[in-house]
Order: sequence, then structure tokens, then C-alpha cells
Amino acid sequence: MHVSFYGAVREVTGSFHTLTTENETILFDCGLFQGRRKETEAKNKVLAVDPKIFANVVLSHAHIDHSGRLPLVVKEGFTGQIYCSRATAAASAYLLRDSAKIQEGDASYLNYKTAKSFLAKVRSGDGKVAISAQDLQEIKTLLKSGDHGLRDEVIEKLLRQHHLEVIAPLYSMEEVENALACFQGIPYNETVTIGRGVNCTFYEAGHILGSAMSLISCENGSRRRNILYSGDVGRFDKPIIKNPNLVFAEEHRHVDLLILESTYGNRLHGPIGDMKDRLREVLCETFDRGGSVIIPAFAYGRTQELLYFLHELYLSGEVPAMPVYVDSPLATQITHVFGEHPETYDRETHEVFLRRGLNPFDFSQLKFVQGIEESMALNRDQRSHIVLAGSGMCEGGRVLHHLRHKIHDERNTVLIVGYMGKNTFGRHLQEVGEKYAEEGRSGAPPVVRFFNKDYPLRARVVTLGGFSAHADRDELLRFLRESNLIIEKIALVHGEEDQTLAFAETLRGVGYRVTVPWHGQSVNIP
Repeated sequence: MHVSFYGAVREVTGSFHTLTTENETILFDCGLFQGRRKETEAKNKVLAVDPKIFANVVLSHAHIDHSGRLPLVVKEGFTGQIYCSRATAAASAYLLRDSAKIQEGDASYLNYKTAKSFLAKVRSGDGKVAISAQDLQEIKTLLKSGDHGLRDEVIEKLLRQHHLEVIAPLYSMEEVENALACFQGIPYNETVTIGRGVNCTFYEAGHILGSAMSLISCENGSRRRNILYSGDVGRFDKPIIKNPNLVFAEEHRHVDLLILESTYGNRLHGPIGDMKDRLREVLCETFDRGGSVIIPAFAYGRTQELLYFLHELYLSGEVPAMPVYVDSPLATQITHVFGEHPETYDRETHEVFLRRGLNPFDFSQLKFVQGIEESMALNRDQRSHIVLAGSGMCEGGRVLHHLRHKIHDERNTVLIVGYMGKNTFGRHLQEVGEKYAEEGRSGAPPVVRFFNKDYPLRARVVTLGGFSAHADRDELLRFLRESNLIIEKIALVHGEEDQTLAFAETLRGVGYRVTVPWHGQSVNIP
């Protein structure tokens, strides 16, 4: 029996690991790689293992870097079941449909750009003369329907006619529906059979609503072998959801291999207790300047956590009760999922909100933005407000339009409340903004480029690391130290190489046997 590692190996996104027994192969997660388009496009199209050999899939949680390629697995021949917690099954329906919509939209736009460029070249004689405004308008009329719609059939026919590349989405909405039919939601702490002699039990991971550590128990005669896949481990004592599980069933205590995330393997977050106070400070300082706060927020988890804190701050009167807008259709849908699963809430949420008859994620100043026109009107609103908009790493979505209208104004604040992956626009914005602040905000502001245009970054960029949904180094150590597990060996995944290698040394220093696998490497379990 062995575990092989094909994604989120010495990097953060694209989780994909397999367990192979004498009888079959089980897949742990199947996430999208995220980062530079060209690099991730090639990675996402090719699955490291033929899906036809998978008996079943175990999904740790619904985040797209863990679930985003499951429709591709089903599309390419997988016929088993996808096991996950009940909340993860509910959330995955929204996230995967949104993923398909984004991919279809991206493919449509790229094909439009290719067709437009080709026709412009033809009209200008391969660039020998400048294309006229009339020619350009005629091209747009041919390829576009109204201000925002594209004539996809016309565009594809043109590209094929002239032997130009046609970009196709990774999967369609129909293929997402096929994948969702494979989902099986399982309660925490209940055991389900996922293969011959192979059982799975989900334990709370504390990362986001529905996130689970997956305890895989393989029995061969009198010998039991346990593999624990952590998925993403959450922080302790955060609001809404429960802490990472520390007490495992007696038959699960002895773990032959722990597959453990290491996103923040060499970093420490601010104290949980400081998060609300720091948020209050940023909001008050921005409102005192007459500005607005733009928060790139992941639709699943981070948005709801921020709404929870904002609701508390407004109830206590600690900040001016400015309007709060959630400008993300996906976040709106996921917030409803949170409302449908109060059984997963921690004690504090019950005491602060539920026992008082209050919904943590609904208050009078809160508005969920519905359509594009409403979002565009909000872009132009100069009155102080808070916007939580997707995407979390600023790689697309409505947040870019809010940034386009707001980052040139020094009264405003861009509040970073989550992990920004390497090579994402969010990471770039974070780094140049913080550097400008370290230099005393003197001299010309840095310039950032998106939507093919340069923008001066005069708005303040503030990072509140305590909002991370990932455990930091000490919290990962706390999980290992305070749980009742006896661990034979640890394989570290889901971390940029410097974080993972540093954490491996930390773990070895306290007596653990640790490996940091390479892509495609296997670890045998005797």
C-alpha cells in the first residue's frame, strides 16, 4: 500500500493525492492549480492519473484548489462516489457551478480577443496601416451582442475557418452537474465504506464550514493501517465553526501516515483576540478620512467571517455603521449555506447570536449586490462604505472593478484578509502597497497594471493576517501536541517550498519522522 502525491506538492494549489491498496486506488481531493494563466492552464488540463482507475474520491472541503477539477475527473471516465461532509456537498454545488461559469466566460473572452485581433490585422493589411475607428466598430458589431455579450458561435466559426486556436473551457456546466450527482454527504464522526476493506471517517478540520480531516482505515486480515489526510487545518478559537478535532476514536489513534498541510509552516498569525480590534481600527481610520474599504474576500468562509465581525462591531457601536455590500453572487449563495448548517457553529456563535434570535450573517446595514448594473453603480459611489467582493486573490471577478475606481484615492483602504498565492495580482498588490507604506508613502505612488492599464496605488494596503483560515506554525504544532494521535510518519504538502521545508525541520526537531514529497513521489505504508 502506498500514497502518491501529484498536486499541492511544494506549492499551495492543485491538491491531488492517491492511496493505492492491493485492490484499488482512492483519490484525495482534485483541486485546480491557481496562478499565472499560461502555467496553470497546462497543469489543469492534464490529470496525473487516469480517472478510470479511481474507486472513489475523498474530498476534504469545497475550496476550488481542492475540488475544482472533480468535473474533469468525471468527464474523463470516473464512475465512483465523491465522499465529503454534508456542508461540503452543499457548498460544492455552488462553487463548481461558479467555476464552470468563470471558465466558460474566460474561454469566450479569449476567443473574442483572438478573433478581434485577427480581423484588425486583416483590415489593416497586417499592420501596415492603422485601423480606422469605423473598421474597429464594424469588427465589434460583428463579434459582440450589445455592450457585454459575445457572439460565441460567430467567433468560433471564424476561428475554425481560419485555422486559429479555439480555447475551450476545462469543463461545462453540464459536466459539473454530472459530477455533483456523484457527491455523497456524510456526517462527521460516522464511518463509511469507500473500498474493499477501506473505510473513511470525517473529523472536524476547523478550516471552513464543512472542512474535514479524513481518517482512512485499511484492514487486511488482522492488520489495520490508518492514513489521516488533514486537508486544510484551521485556527483555534476562531468564530463560527468549531476547532480542529483533537480527540480521535480509539481505533483511529495510531496513524501510519499523516498527510499534513503546511501553508504557514514557518509563519505566525496575530492573536485571534486582536482580529476584531484591528478590523475596527482600520475601519475607523478609513472612515475618518472619508474613504471606503475594499476587501478582496473568498466567497466561502472569509466573507462570512467578516460579516460576523462586522455584525458584532455594529451591535456594540464600535464603528460608524456604514453600508456593507457583498458584491459576489457566489458569496451570497454560500452565505445561505452557512445559514442552513447551524449544527456546525461553535458555542460562541450560539451564545452571541442564535440564542438572541439573531442571524450572524444578516443586519440592517448589509446588502447583497444582485446584478452587474448595481455593482457598476456601487463602483461610482463616493460615499464611505465597505465592499466585500470576489475574487480573494484578485485574479478576476468584481473586486477588480472596485479597485479600478478606488485605488487612486488615498482616502481608501484595500484590506487584505487572506492568503495571496505566488504570481497572483493580489500578492503583487499586497507587496507593492506594503513597500510603499514602509517607505513612509513618500514620493510617487507605485503603479499597478490590470485590465491592460496602469493605475497609481494611492490607497492604503493593509494586511490583517489573523483572518487566515489556515493554522500557522504553532497552531499546527498544537494540533500534533494536543491531539491523542500516535503518528508514525508525516508527509508535508500544501505549502510553498520554503514554508514546507522550514516546517519539516521544526517537526524533526521535536522528534517526528517527516518527508517532503516531490511531484509524483510515493510513500510506502508497510
